[in-house]
This record gives sequence, structure tokens and C-alpha cells, in this order.
Amino acid sequence: MFQFRQTFAGAVALLAAGAAPAFAIDIQEVTSPGGIKAYLVEDYTNPLVAVRFAFKGGGATQDAEGREGTANLLSGLLDEGAGEIGSAEFQERLDNFGVSLSFSASYDAFSGNFRAIVEHEDEAFELLRLAVNEPRFDEEPVNRIRGQIATGIIANRNDPGTLAGEAFRNAVFPGHPYARPVEGTIDTLNAVTADDLRAFMESSFGRDNLYIGVVGAIDAERLGRRLDEVFGALPQEAAVAEVPEIVPATGVREAVELAVPQTTIQLAVPGIRRDDEDFFAAYLMNHILGGGTFTSRLFQEIREKRGLAYGVGSYLSNYDHSALLAASTATRADRAQESIEIIRAEMVRMAEEGPGQEELDKAKAYVKGAYAVQNLSSSLSIASTLVGIQLDGLGIGYIDEREALIDAVTLEDVQRMARELLTVDPSIVTVGPSTT
Repeated sequence: MFQFRQTFAGAVALLAAGAAPAFAIDIQEVTSPGGIKAYLVEDYTNPLVAVRFAFKGGGATQDAEGREGTANLLSGLLDEGAGEIGSAEFQERLDNFGVSLSFSASYDAFSGNFRAIVEHEDEAFELLRLAVNEPRFDEEPVNRIRGQIATGIIANRNDPGTLAGEAFRNAVFPGHPYARPVEGTIDTLNAVTADDLRAFMESSFGRDNLYIGVVGAIDAERLGRRLDEVFGALPQEAAVAEVPEIVPATGVREAVELAVPQTTIQLAVPGIRRDDEDFFAAYLMNHILGGGTFTSRLFQEIREKRGLAYGVGSYLSNYDHSALLAASTATRADRAQESIEIIRAEMVRMAEEGPGQEELDKAKAYVKGAYAVQNLSSSLSIASTLVGIQLDGLGIGYIDEREALIDAVTLEDVQRMARELLTVDPSIVTVGPSTT
């Protein structure tokens, strides 16, 4: 019972091991007999099936107050015993049947990755079903995984990157769930119980917020049966708590003193939503500003001309409830202010003058050409891309349409987005030695 199928033939060049084989991808929208949908790419090159799935809205923003870290802890426990199978035996069965299974939690989604050999497909999908529906949360694995996360939190207490990330989130998203650490704190992590984990699953895992991408040696009919087996018992609707929209704060200055050789610097301004029609104009502008690793203006000014830092860049970051454009680098403490001033000057120059036509043409060529390498280089990466397309609401024909969307961006579009995004006072966060 497969309600819709669309084929596109976006020729994809995979740049791997010096070879550039081109192939066409055929995406099908599969609807299982029970009504569960997935994007499928059949690929019989290898006897493998790769599955990526995500529960939209079911990420760390759903952690209860005082229980921050619940989603992250849960992600480490779903393959630690389920049904009648304890942790050690569950792991042994994964190994014996050649199953790769992992979970992760971001702010906006709870995700799973699964890869299995066709020869052991029945056993592999049964393990996935148990993990998603019947995790045990036995005391030993809960304490063990909790201890591993706690060890990481303690080890990172004086890590400049961790401190910068914490200060950055608090500066840009004050009082919002995005300001909280995904892994929680020692106190909140210790407060999470097995009942909290079960409650999180019951509210965050539903069939209505489930997005699935599948790549491999499986046809639509067989996949439909597997979807019902694994996800058919989930509630029809998730009960995720509402998360408020937030515009990133501007003009904030936060300096965290830390006795380390370098100062970590982060700047941010409000960005652009993924579903905005000007997204690619902003994306190309950012690529020219700091997104292109070796060619960007920031890289040229900070590293190539002045040798202030090994790396520097800028990026667009999209959340379900916010968006930002940020830049970051790390440099000697006595050159930190100079680096900040150069980054700000380049942002102003981009806002006032925009890029040149040659810069835009090169950015378009790179952004189009790099997509396959960055997003379609393996079965799991393709499955992940299929899920991302669904989460962002881009449509099943997105990959085929993407190049035309980029080509349609004009120099005037990019100049307009530069003015809109880069003429506000950025929030600036530094972590490093005092310079006074």
C-alpha cells in the first residue's frame, strides 16, 4: 500500500578515493500498511540496509526543569537492554548479527541510526523494535552510562570550547531551553530516574513527529512491513511541550577569564530560517564571508594576511525555534581584540559593499559541487539527508531542485541579505586570559 512515488534523477558525483562515479538517486515516498511514512532509496550495491529516523521536537528542549540531560542520557541507554534481553546479551546480539545501532539527542530532535546486513534482517529489525519500544533501564547500565556522561562533564569543566559554548548559549538565548546544556549538569543528571526516561519517551516519541530515511537492499513493500513492526506500536501523536520562539540577543558582551594560552572568540547575530525564500542568498553570502574554509574573506584577513589564528569561520545555524549567523576563532590573548575588530570590519564591509560577481560565481560552484560529498557519501549519510529534507519541509524533489535554487540567486539578493543580517551589533563572547 504505497501511496506515492516520485522519481528524480539528480546525477551525483561522489568524490572518493580519487574516483568520481556518477549515479542517479531514485527516492520513493513509502507509506506502510499502518500509515507510517518514509523516504526510501533502494540500493543493491551491498547487502545492507541503513535507516535514519528522528522524532521532531523530541530533543533536549523537552527535558524537564531540574532533569536537564534526560534526552542525552536516554540516547545512551536504548541499546543497553530491551524486552527480556539484558544489556550484555543485547550488545552481544548486535555484534553477532552485524548490527550498528546508535541514538543521539539534539535540542530539537531525538534521532536513531541503524544499519544491518540483509542476511540477519529479521533479527536486526527485532532488536531495533525492542530498543525503540521496550528499553529496560536496568540499574547497572543506567548508572554506567550516567557515570560516563558525568565524567565528560567534569573533564570539560575547564575546556575553553565548552566554556565558550556555555557562555555563548546564555548570551544569545537567555532563559530559553537552547541555553541549557544538552548533557545536563552533574546535579540534573543525577536527578534523572528510570521513570523520567520512560516519561520522556512516552511524550516525545510519536508517529506524527517521526521522520524516516532508508537506504539499501530493501524494496518498498518489505520496508512497509518493517516500519509497522518497529514503529507501529508508538502513540499516534507525541505530546511534546511547546517551545517558545526566540530571536538571538544582540549587543551582549561576555568575557570569561581562563588561564589558557589562547582566547576563544564567538560572535553572533540573528540568522535566517531554513524555510525562508532568501535562505540560499544568505547561505552564499556567508560562504563568501567565512563559510568557505580556505577562500573566505575572514580566512584571508585573519590567517593568510596576519597569521592571527589557525582557523576562522562563520556559519548559519538553524533551530526549530530560532536562527543565527555566528563567527568564531581562537588566537593569542594579546591579539584577541584585534581579531574581533577585523571580523567586525569584514561583516561591515560585506553589509556595505556586498560580494563581487566573481566571488558569488565561485561560491555557487563550490556550494553546488560540495553537496554530494558532504551529504551523499554513504548509505547512512544519504539516509540522514533524506530525514533532514523531511524535517526542514523541503519536499521530495529538493535535491533535484537545489542547483536551480542556487543558480536563481542574484548578486542583488546576496547584497540585500548582507545588509539585513550584518548591520546589527553582534553579541560577542570570549574565553581566555585577562588582558588588563
